[in-house]
Amino acid sequence: MTSKNPDLSIVIVSYNTRKITHQCIESIFKSFRSYKSQDVPRFEIILIDNGSKIDDSPNYLLNYAKKHKSIVFIANESNIGFGPANNQAVKRAKGKYILFLNSDTVILKDALNKLFSFYQKNENTKHFVGPKLLNKDMTSQPSAAKFFTLPVIFATLFLRGDYWGLTRFSPKETRRVDWVSGAAIITKKEYFEKIGGFDENIFMYMEEVDLLYRANKLGFTTFFYHKSKLIHLGSASSNGRTYPIIQIYRGFIFFYKKHYPKLALFLLRFLLRLKAVVAWFFGYIIDNSYLKKTYEEAFHVVGQ
Repeated sequence: MTSKNPDLSIVIVSYNTRKITHQCIESIFKSFRSYKSQDVPRFEIILIDNGSKIDDSPNYLLNYAKKHKSIVFIANESNIGFGPANNQAVKRAKGKYILFLNSDTVILKDALNKLFSFYQKNENTKHFVGPKLLNKDMTSQPSAAKFFTLPVIFATLFLRGDYWGLTRFSPKETRRVDWVSGAAIITKKEYFEKIGGFDENIFMYMEEVDLLYRANKLGFTTFFYHKSKLIHLGSASSNGRTYPIIQIYRGFIFFYKKHYPKLALFLLRFLLRLKAVVAWFFGYIIDNSYLKKTYEEAFHVVGQ
């Protein structure tokens, strides 16, 4: 149920994704309505349009929000970045609990109520919790992961670590993990603020890794909760396939500059350059313009 004094604030940042954002919010309402018990959280939705320019999102979402008292709508004039927009939303949030939810998610059945109930019962020992994410075809999507040590980065770049479950995975049980996908994370506003929120120097990608790494250093735990299930469409607001790879490269470098010694940063740059050279050369051999363009740009990013 919605309320002027919500228990839960659901934060959604939309960027040129008005249709799937609408679908996401509708699935939230449907999820809470489908739960048979009356013991559902009072909630609000903090919806931010992050400077959309190509699909009339600001007007569309504003008109949609006017029809729902539970939605607080904020329209940014420009794209300030995913992390900064989430921080902006938390400042407006009235709930004791915060759920960060990507606009490209679809809630299944009573997933949110399960997630909220589990978190509320365990909030003193399980400080950040992510649900099980599914692909559109209902197969499991790797959404729990290990921190990016050099061996993990090597496995990510060269061994298809996500595919083999070496780096990212989707557990069949509830368990503690290093970090969970930022597509859906629930926590207490108090915990989020104590950590200092998302690092606003990260424009997009790696925000949740940095957040949960800092949380871990302060003694907070992160858990994967397998009984709450959401569909995550993935990369809906990314501009093509090149952009995410470049941002991940930048994210790795930023993360290592911030948290690791210079020797580790040097080795990271070596691995990233090696990956870029190998991928570019393969693209040259098979005459793939996407690989050549993407990894030539990635190579230059490493040197910046």
